[in-house]
Amino acid sequence: MSKALKGDVPVSSSFEEKMKALEAARLQIEKQFGQGSLMKLGKDDAVQGVEVIPTGNILLDEALGIGGYPRGRIIEIFGPESSGKTTLALHAVAEAQKRGGIAAFIDAEHALDPQYAKDLGVSVGDLWISQPDTGEQALEIAESLVRSGAVDIIVVDSVAALTPQAEIQGDMGDAHVGLIARLMSQALRKLTSIINKSKCTLIFINQLRMKIGIMFGNPETTTGGIALKFYSSVRIEVRKVETLSRGDEEAWGNKVRIRIVKNKMAPPFRKVETEILFGKGFSAFSCLLDAAVKQEIIEKKGAWYAYREEKIGQGRDNAVGFLQQNMDITLEIERAVRAKLFPKQAFISSFQEQRPALSLEASPAESDAKALRRSASRGAGASSSRVQEGSAANDHFQDESTTAKLL
Repeated sequence: MSKALKGDVPVSSSFEEKMKALEAARLQIEKQFGQGSLMKLGKDDAVQGVEVIPTGNILLDEALGIGGYPRGRIIEIFGPESSGKTTLALHAVAEAQKRGGIAAFIDAEHALDPQYAKDLGVSVGDLWISQPDTGEQALEIAESLVRSGAVDIIVVDSVAALTPQAEIQGDMGDAHVGLIARLMSQALRKLTSIINKSKCTLIFINQLRMKIGIMFGNPETTTGGIALKFYSSVRIEVRKVETLSRGDEEAWGNKVRIRIVKNKMAPPFRKVETEILFGKGFSAFSCLLDAAVKQEIIEKKGAWYAYREEKIGQGRDNAVGFLQQNMDITLEIERAVRAKLFPKQAFISSFQEQRPALSLEASPAESDAKALRRSASRGAGASSSRVQEGSAANDHFQDESTTAKLL
């Protein structure tokens, strides 16, 4: 006999018969669940190479191991107050826009500064912003944007500010245990699969809290329960190391330590120390200089820096100044560094301006965009979710506006 029976299930005795049985099962699965429900890994485009959105910091791109934030994944950025979390997220938005992508910012904290975003390189005229009243609104809007398949990156700032509706409707002092955790757990279960299919990068900014009664170990934890820790493909911790100043001069920036706490795409626990300049964000020239020295593209001899045996400056500040004044050489160095670190990625300079965004008014997708905004408004289930364009930045995001294009 070629087959033995084990209960009601036939057990194949040869490889050919097993493959026939598997093919029959595959056809049945695709008939029931649709084309592509079951595929061989590496065939039929089952799993593509990971696409990324650069972070805006070449040192952090290297630490992440793949050249940036992975598309179609959930990212968590957390740390103490004023450590640079929102700055990190806004740089990712700027990089996505430079590549012609569409970005959305869900400002649950109602604290986004459009001028600061512009200074960091964000094209504020093309940034979609939502200021929801409740956590449910925020996550429903995020889900609608992801399902549209039109948005490349969404930032939620922050998880701690996602106030559940029950808490808003209750009295001050009422106990609401675990509401944000339950809300996040439910939302992430729904978002995970559709994020992967839409290739949208969803960044959650999170805050730190202290556990009560912890005598040993780290008492710090993030808000929103542990669901976000599980569903995140990358978790990044940002902490301020020191304030940058010269003597009695005013401080001009912070030195921060960025640690990859979790990474499903590459080895975790890598660290980066970098500078964040007040009003400017990452010091891109300093980051490039450090990366070029590390990759031996720029040679450091004592206090001198040299490129192709030509001295470019004595001391780090002078070398950075040389890069700022000689953009042709800077772009050449950046191309060489990225070619060495990420040989399979197309080169797009971090120093270039954003690509001109397509006007929705002139775009064939106008009706789809309007339908998306109407869908997000209906999903919010509140009159405060009216769509506004044009005056959002000028009136500093009017409270009744939930989804608006930041100009």
